[in-house]
Amino acid sequence: MNEKELEKVLKALANKRRVAILKYLKHKERVSVGNIAHEIKLSFRATSKHLSVLFSADVVEKEQSGLTVIYFISNVKHPIVSKLLSII
Repeated sequence: MNEKELEKVLKALANKRRVAILKYLKHKERVSVGNIAHEIKLSFRATSKHLSVLFSADVVEKEQSGLTVIYFISNVKHPIVSKLLSII
């Protein structure tokens, strides 16, 4: 991982809402934006933006299922993401 990638991942993880999203995904695996928003008590729009940040940093992946977007933790974990997941 080069410095630019590391910076992107660290910035993505430096937010309590995004950490809450990862904690939820760790236990539920594959979840829609709406379900994540409901669980962490955040608006759909804000949750979607946080997920976009995590997606662009390759922390989470997504797949389209009809009109629903399903998110899950990326299989290609950065070491720092793996460490965070082990402690949350």
